[in-house]
Amino acid sequence: MLNYFILFSTAFIAATLIPAQSEAALLSMLVLSNSSAAILILVATAGNVLGSTVNWWLGTKIEKYKDRKWFPVSEKRLIQAQSYYHKFGSIILLLSWLPVIGDPITLVSGVLKENIYKFLILVTLAKFGRYLVIYLSYLGLFN
Repeated sequence: MLNYFILFSTAFIAATLIPAQSEAALLSMLVLSNSSAAILILVATAGNVLGSTVNWWLGTKIEKYKDRKWFPVSEKRLIQAQSYYHKFGSIILLLSWLPVIGDPITLVSGVLKENIYKFLILVTLAKFGRYLVIYLSYLGLFN
């Protein structure tokens, strides 16, 4: 049970604007534990989606603070993410799994008041897809 909590927590933190490596945590659990791969993937996905949802919620509340030093995304990165979001629409949330740009995209989706249900569907697909690819790579299916 502790393994699931650690994986969930790591995936949650990794999806926020705090750097963490949920991929490494998942791989460690796949290698070192006797847990079901399907459950591990679902736990990692749930934690990562919840962390991204925190970004979305923060985005709905904090744009007015974007000029403050403590704001979690630089103004340049925020403008860049907003530009991509306007150019591609909510489908850009499928890129929320990517390092560096994924977290700002989820924050910007909140700033732009993206529908939470659409957000959850697209982010869940993206996050689940990433963990599934990691698992399939672990099995050697991409060698």
